[in-house]
Amino acid sequence: MTPMPDKSRVVEVFLAFLRLGLTSFGGPVAHLGYYRAEFVERRRWLSEQAYADIVALSQFLPGPGSSQTGFTIGLLRAGYWGGLAAWVGFTMPSALLMLLFAYGAGSIADSAVGAGLLHGLKLVAVAIVAQAVLGMARSLCPDRQRASIATLAVIPVLLAPNSLSQIGVIVLGGLAGLVFCRSDAESAPDGMTMPVSRGVGGVCLSAFFLLLALSLIPVGGALALWDAFYRSGALVFGGGHVVLPLLRDAVVVPGWASDSGFLAGYGAAQALPGPLFTFSAYLGAVASVGPGGVLGAALALVAIFVPGILALLGTLPFWHVLRGRPDAQAAMRGINAAVVGVLGAALYNPVWTGAVVRPVDFAMAVAGFVLLVVWRAPALLVVVLGAVAGIVIAA
Repeated sequence: MTPMPDKSRVVEVFLAFLRLGLTSFGGPVAHLGYYRAEFVERRRWLSEQAYADIVALSQFLPGPGSSQTGFTIGLLRAGYWGGLAAWVGFTMPSALLMLLFAYGAGSIADSAVGAGLLHGLKLVAVAIVAQAVLGMARSLCPDRQRASIATLAVIPVLLAPNSLSQIGVIVLGGLAGLVFCRSDAESAPDGMTMPVSRGVGGVCLSAFFLLLALSLIPVGGALALWDAFYRSGALVFGGGHVVLPLLRDAVVVPGWASDSGFLAGYGAAQALPGPLFTFSAYLGAVASVGPGGVLGAALALVAIFVPGILALLGTLPFWHVLRGRPDAQAAMRGINAAVVGVLGAALYNPVWTGAVVRPVDFAMAVAGFVLLVVWRAPALLVVVLGAVAGIVIAA
């Protein structure tokens, strides 16, 4: 079979992620489920093991984990332009909607029909994440050792639901893998080719720390806006809702935006597909410092994503070499099992607790899960059916 031209692959990546950017409701954990269904099961762009390794790495790095995972998938598929295409496709829809909200377009959740639509999409996210957890558990926890690591990883994440506990259990999972998962640690790597050289990785890591240091120097105008959002992206681990306190300190405390305006934008961000970090587009548009409007939105949006991408590009070539060694393979088996536990805990909180509140909600979530797992229905079809069912029930 003749390989696709690079340009065709870039377009392919962009269209695939654009579709996900329009339909991936439910937050970063749900995004990982959508990615797995699309790129591991349906398109088979990478193996279950390779996908789990990417997810595990994204949990260690600062920045939005689901967006970093998506960028890496695009990078592996079509090089640097593929990574950029993945980021643009996944980020653009919600960023544009947040910009419209900044100009007073209003919130979809204000009406009963809109609220029903969003609730139906949240229930679809339950089914999507449950399918991802089940599939990854089958592949990555096939024995007692790894199943036990995954189960034990659930407990601290549920008791202390924050990014530090997630990083902690992944580290402990790696240590457990070194001890308990050596029996098959000599298996061959999955053959994944890494397009990032060590030289490029070193430059990206240097740029990450240099820009972070520069962001601590007091400046004014557009540079102040850039620095505030760059610091927020560089200092947050776990992404998603974890970034909100940093963003509030960045824009509300200095008086660039009101507390009520901040909360209104946050509420709108909850109603949209794609990464929560696009909340920055709204804040950049309404901020009293910098260019404001479209330019302010673009500046803030790029600034908050850049550190995570630099950290990712700086780490990937060294991680790729390391993961081919026997000890690293054993550790990665433990880490991947721990990632399954982290996703399992997230399936309960916040995905399940934020969506399933009535018996009919449980029925809809189960129906979506059966459609995905038993009938193997496309995720997009389940999204549409869930949205329609939510509207019908609300009406």
